[in-house]
Amino acid sequence: MRRGDIRTALLAVLTEAPGHGYDVIKNLEEKSGGAWKPSPGSVYPTLQLLEDEGLVRSTERDAKRVYEITDDGRAEAARRIEEAGGTPWDLVEQANAGSGDLHRSMGQLLGAAKQLGMVGTPAQLEQASEILNDARKQLYALLAS
Repeated sequence: MRRGDIRTALLAVLTEAPGHGYDVIKNLEEKSGGAWKPSPGSVYPTLQLLEDEGLVRSTERDAKRVYEITDDGRAEAARRIEEAGGTPWDLVEQANAGSGDLHRSMGQLLGAAKQLGMVGTPAQLEQASEILNDARKQLYALLAS
């Protein structure tokens, strides 16, 4: 995603359904096919800013802060999406039309590596590093051919 797309992305996701910060992050990750997982450090301050501007509102539900888009937020989301020519994930998909499979594969690889990093044994982590280093070398060799 391009820098600054987080604002549009949050508004767009919240037009579909309210959610707490983690829900929003997961929805954005799913919409990008796993290629983009915004950090809590970019999502929560932006949600607070959007709330300060009256574009979203939050309520406490089950000990979680749930964000919901306002009418002004819907109008802002529609304006931003129209000006950009689509949602941030649509634009990335359009820009990467020829490399969609590569991006999808990278997202899946990242997910597998993250999971291995959380639960893998030291031997598995060492082997995973070797696999990734070999893959990197093969990709550079492909570019050089």
